[in-house]
Amino acid sequence: MPVTTIEWINDHVKMIDQTKLPEELAHLEIKDVRTLAEAIKSLRVRGAPAIGIAGAFGFLLGAQNDLESDKDLFFKNLYDTEIFLRATRPTAVNLSWALKRMREAADASQHLSITQIKSRLAQEAQTIWEEDRTICRRLAEHGQALLKDGCNILTHCNTGALATADYGTAIGVVFAAHAAGKKLHVYVDETRPLLQGARLNTWELMNEGVEATLICDNTAAFVMQQGKVDCAIVGADRIAANGDTANKIGTYNVAVLAEKHQIPFYVAAPYSTIDFNISDGSQIPIEERAAEEVTNGFGRRTAPLNTKVYSPAFDVTPNDLITAIVTEQGIINPPFDKNLKRMAPK
Repeated sequence: MPVTTIEWINDHVKMIDQTKLPEELAHLEIKDVRTLAEAIKSLRVRGAPAIGIAGAFGFLLGAQNDLESDKDLFFKNLYDTEIFLRATRPTAVNLSWALKRMREAADASQHLSITQIKSRLAQEAQTIWEEDRTICRRLAEHGQALLKDGCNILTHCNTGALATADYGTAIGVVFAAHAAGKKLHVYVDETRPLLQGARLNTWELMNEGVEATLICDNTAAFVMQQGKVDCAIVGADRIAANGDTANKIGTYNVAVLAEKHQIPFYVAAPYSTIDFNISDGSQIPIEERAAEEVTNGFGRRTAPLNTKVYSPAFDVTPNDLITAIVTEQGIINPPFDKNLKRMAPK
């Protein structure tokens, strides 16, 4: 079984502090919205599905900690909490999706007492968490059919249990194939600048007994050229209606290289990651991170003072570079502008 990344325990959120990995498996116990927001912003919790769950739990924290007896003011505070949490990581659509679900649950409960509304929100947040666990397993089972015995896989950024409530997305596909008895090998991009691949993917793969080799991001082209990669599989933070996909910066590099070397390039993500309000990738908001993550990585200065830095957290891979998108609904093939909607849950 994979680690439990985030969960609700009685009256608070318990989550793994992913900034401490791989040296230490430490947990945070969070009891207020601002601390939770800081955990999202500072990547103590990360990965689109896990961020969505954190947002739902944050909305619940805001409700439970509110002692307001006036229902109108109580709802105003709820909406302020939603806006505050939504701004923490703008690219991952799962965050806004989960917050919208929580708000709709609150709106549908306006006829109840404040105590009953809080109970209803606790039920909805737990449902979102439980649904993600089910989604992970279904997605992984669909995706593992794409991986043949003896397959060599390239990954970029962390997409395992640490990014979700259970099995993971892209790495979850690998876990499912491994559990089915397939012998696999994974080339793990380190994923600059915060090394989610090196720190998190390798840690998870080794814990599950999957053979893995860590490579620098700029080694991916060479291992493909050498014929050592059979497919690439990555996650997604937001997928536009036409299939253009936003994921961790450097994903577009992998997709271009995969096309050059005629290697399948798969995206694995929950169906909720698809944003049908955005027609193409040009409309996806791209978060920019602090310059210090590049110039002072992990506390050591690696660039001169006052160096200008451009540090987008994500890039967008055009749909024509994507071989297929794996969701809990199944494997979705091009043309994505038609087939993404066709696979919508009934």
